[in-house]
Amino acid sequence: MSASPHPWWKSATVYQIYPASFLDANGDGTGDLAGITTKLDYLKDLGVDVIWLSPIYRSPLADMGYDISDYEDIDPRYGTLEDWDRLLEGVHARGMKLMMDLVVNHTSDEHSWFTASKSSKNDPKRDWYIWRPGKVVDGQELPPNNWKSVFQGSAWERDPASGEYYLHLYVSKQPDLNWDNPVVRSAVWDAMRFWVRRGCDGFRMDVINIISKTDGLPDAPVVDPTQYYQPASMYFANGPRVHQYIKQMHDEVLSDHDLITVGETPFTHDASELAAYVLPRNRELNMVFHFELMDIDSPPESPLLKKPWTLAELKAVVGRWQRFMRDEGFWNAVFIENHDHARSVSRFGNDSKQWRSISAQMLAIFEITQTGTLYVYQGQELGLKNFPRAWGIEEYKDVASQNYWNLIKEQRQKAQGKEDVEMSDLLDSFAQKARDHARTPMQWNASAHSGFTTGTPWMRVNDDYPEWNAEQQIGDEGSVHAFWKRALKVRKAHDVLIYGDFMTLIEAHEVFAYTRNYESASAVVLLNFKDGDVEVDLGEVSGSVEGYTFVLGNYENNGNGLEGKVTLRGYEGRVYIR
Repeated sequence: MSASPHPWWKSATVYQIYPASFLDANGDGTGDLAGITTKLDYLKDLGVDVIWLSPIYRSPLADMGYDISDYEDIDPRYGTLEDWDRLLEGVHARGMKLMMDLVVNHTSDEHSWFTASKSSKNDPKRDWYIWRPGKVVDGQELPPNNWKSVFQGSAWERDPASGEYYLHLYVSKQPDLNWDNPVVRSAVWDAMRFWVRRGCDGFRMDVINIISKTDGLPDAPVVDPTQYYQPASMYFANGPRVHQYIKQMHDEVLSDHDLITVGETPFTHDASELAAYVLPRNRELNMVFHFELMDIDSPPESPLLKKPWTLAELKAVVGRWQRFMRDEGFWNAVFIENHDHARSVSRFGNDSKQWRSISAQMLAIFEITQTGTLYVYQGQELGLKNFPRAWGIEEYKDVASQNYWNLIKEQRQKAQGKEDVEMSDLLDSFAQKARDHARTPMQWNASAHSGFTTGTPWMRVNDDYPEWNAEQQIGDEGSVHAFWKRALKVRKAHDVLIYGDFMTLIEAHEVFAYTRNYESASAVVLLNFKDGDVEVDLGEVSGSVEGYTFVLGNYENNGNGLEGKVTLRGYEGRVYIR
């Protein structure tokens, strides 16, 4: 096979670590950098090329580190800058790379920038953030507009000292930076250069598409008449100067280095909007995380609620993005799990005892056979699943879960005129969709707290850890871990799986079948998303099936070739190449 003419990050496997929950080396109950360093051989052996760390900067943890109080220091919970240097040295020594999480739409309200900004209307840093006077309606003072925070309530917080309000699209302890101020942008470039100089190999950029707000900050249209505060993403997502600012970031910082960059772009399903961030001619980012697939089971009211999804919907979303602007250089980020979403085997597979391992392996095939840079979330390689429905609301630590629970509870108490209201339906939804499921401690072995800590874990470990953990899987060739390791090798060995075109076969079928073609190689991928057997007739749709060799599957397979009629067992996946 000829040497690939592509940048290194296109064929990379990126492994996301949620540091608080990965491994605790000092026994304080929170994962840390020293813990990650002890597991570098585990990650290298799995087939990881890049490690992405969720935020480890100094933070009051109002939103688990996505509220940063110092961009150029490590939070003591996780260690020190010297611990980071040791981690980086170990990563590079093993031929891997390290990617940092850049959170620059907002800071913590405890950041020195905001402390200065809040201190006086005349402070030089006042306009580093977005301050506005309130408005008076019918004699009552209200926030500057009706924008709703992503985490419920108003997106504005009143400062009693000055009488003005500051904008926070997330929680009140996450004030939004004013990117229209060039001095703010320079400060962000400096923070990025700090980490690049230290040896960091790239950035995942948190909600980077919301850094530019619509001029005048107009009221959002009323879509929910029961609430005063309304969703306002049309006025802050993909705003008027967002591309100007990211191009400047590219020119000032990114273009001087061979970095991997991925932007998180929520509130956006429009492909043309997202293309602008990624197309090489625009000189912005390598790729973005879009959420059309991850929103497939979410109703408009909240991603914490569940709606049924169909395989036809999933096929349509995947097929559209796999084919999107390929010739112009659009590049995908392929993922079905991260720290903001429940476990994929529980959402898209089947986490029952009978089907958990098989369906998790099928989902691995689904991921490794798509074009794009591949992202694996910690524990996904083990088939970790959601924690049980029996857990009470007190086990849900995430601010999004807690705020939504409190909002619905208050609404019901008000509507019913009593304190004690029925909430079990919401717990049913949380048990399937809450972000908390991705944040339980990593399941290393069968010892106390799954070997994650010798202390008391910051979050409860899933109950199934004694029989479902890394140590138990590593020696077992039939395990999810062994399968992921095998699957990543197959992907690396066949450029057609990374760069090939994408054509869906049998649109209306209950199987997801597709072909990939690249140079002289072809691949056929067959995925059964159901627990029953299903027959696929390929003779009618794909021309000749001769010459294909079986290279990967999650069942013991009979025979090596591809036949015109194939019977797939429950949650079976197969990959053939010629």
